[in-house]
Amino acid sequence: MKTKIPQTALAAAVAAAQSAGRIMLINLPRPKAVHSSEAHDIKLELDLQCQEIIRKRLVQDFPSFPLLGEEGMSGDVTADYRWVVDPIDGTVNYFYGMPHAAVSIALQYQEQSIVGVVYDPFTNEMWTASRGTRTKLNGRPVQVSRRSKLQDAMIAMGFSKDKENLKQSLPHLNRLVGRVKKLRILGSAALELAYVSCGRLDAYVERRINLWDIAAGGLLVESAGGSFFARPVPGEYRYTLCADNGLLRRKLQISSLLR
Repeated sequence: MKTKIPQTALAAAVAAAQSAGRIMLINLPRPKAVHSSEAHDIKLELDLQCQEIIRKRLVQDFPSFPLLGEEGMSGDVTADYRWVVDPIDGTVNYFYGMPHAAVSIALQYQEQSIVGVVYDPFTNEMWTASRGTRTKLNGRPVQVSRRSKLQDAMIAMGFSKDKENLKQSLPHLNRLVGRVKKLRILGSAALELAYVSCGRLDAYVERRINLWDIAAGGLLVESAGGSFFARPVPGEYRYTLCADNGLLRRKLQISSLLR
C-alpha cells in the first residue's frame, strides 16, 4: 500500500461527501423522483445523481481506482484499491422527509477499508478515519463508550425484510429488548456505526447488510477503539454484522444471527 494514498484519499472522500450532502440537504423538503420501488425499499433518482457526483470528485485524484457502489460500479472492482460508496444511506428515511441519512465513502485496499468517511449533512457532522489513526468527528478525536452492562446499553438493530431473515432476527430482538436500556431501529447503517464510534450507541447488530452500508463505518468503529465483526454470507457483498464498544459482543449473544 502506498503511504501517501490514505491522506490524499481522505481529503478527496471528504470533499465528495460534502458535495453529495449539499444535494441531499437542498432536496430534503422537495418532492423526490422514484427510480424504483420494492415492498420495503425505495431507490431515488437522487441516489444515482449523488453517486455520480461522488464518482466525478473521486476520479479527479484517483482516475484509475474502480468504484463499487449501491447504485452500480465502474472499473474492475476486484483491483487492489477500490472505492466503496453508498451515496444516500437511509434512502427511505430521506424519501419520507426524515433528516436521518448519510453519505458513506470508503477506500479499500485488498478488501480492507483503509479510509472511511460518513457525513450527515443535516447535522453537518463528518466522521473520518484512516487505518492506524484515531476516528475524528468534525476534526476532533472520538472513542467508543465504556458501558459494559447490557442494562446500561443503547443498542441498534437493523432488518432486511425477507422471511428467512425476519425468522432469525425477530427472536433475537425479543431477547434483547428486555435486557438493554433501549433498543433502536434507526434506518441508516452508516450513521449507526458512526454513532457507535463516538459513544452515542454501544452496539449495532444486523443479520444481513450490504458492504457499501458498512465499509466506511466499520473502520470508524475500529479506529475509535471498538470491535467490528462482519462475516460474509450468501449473496454478493452481503454480511452479518456486529459492531460494539469491545465490551458487549459476547453478552449480545449474536450466534443466533449467524445461522
